[in-house]
Amino acid sequence: MTLFGFVLVLSLPARAAERDRLEAFLKVTGFDVALESIGLAAGDAPGLLGMQASDFGADWTRTADEVFDTQTMHTMAMDILEAALSDDLLTHAAAFYASPLGQRLVEAENASHMANDDVKQSKGTALVAEWVADGDARVDILRQLNQAVDAADSGVRAVQEIQVRFYVAASRSGILDYDIDEETLRRVIKQGEAELRVNLQVSALANAAYTYQDFSEEDIRAYLEALEHPDMQLVYELMNAVQYEIMANRFEILAGRMADLHPGQEL
Repeated sequence: MTLFGFVLVLSLPARAAERDRLEAFLKVTGFDVALESIGLAAGDAPGLLGMQASDFGADWTRTADEVFDTQTMHTMAMDILEAALSDDLLTHAAAFYASPLGQRLVEAENASHMANDDVKQSKGTALVAEWVADGDARVDILRQLNQAVDAADSGVRAVQEIQVRFYVAASRSGILDYDIDEETLRRVIKQGEAELRVNLQVSALANAAYTYQDFSEEDIRAYLEALEHPDMQLVYELMNAVQYEIMANRFEILAGRMADLHPGQEL
């Protein structure tokens, strides 16, 4: 799948948003921080191959940082959004996130993006268990919130595609000592789809509980209502596609760079 491969076929806007307004959009919605947090996933790359970062030498951290360079990912996102995000949709989303509730949500989401995943999952899972025991309505609202954020159900397909593109790139670059047939790999990954979907839902609920733990039921309901608006649905469909495409693209590039790294390699 080539660049923009995850971007769904949307009608191109009659008048695309101007680049300076896109910059403001990324900041007011917190999408700039979400993009930056993609780099945190680089640390998972060796583990996906059954290896450790030390297997790739002393230059591993610098290489991963270069591939997941924040400015590079920012530019990629801007290029896609400039072509696909209409001015009307930008205005609608920005108006909500610029509101007092919107800015509180962005502050919480930005902090959550950069928090340790293990901490988020642990604390979030504990909160969900506590709220379920108390009959707290926020659990069901957060489930609906997660569904609204990914109404197109693209999350599972995106994870599968990212895995395929990374493993195939790793095979072709010579990191692995065996060849991977892409069609066979897709069939194998497809077999685990049900389990992957459940795992993603459980993880997303724990993450949401952690992120929005200080918000009232009323606040979360208001957020859900905003996210379910048709315009916001289109915005999130596009933003999800942008994030997934950037992550897949960067993992492909990283696979190629990893092949040139060796244990003990110095700067």
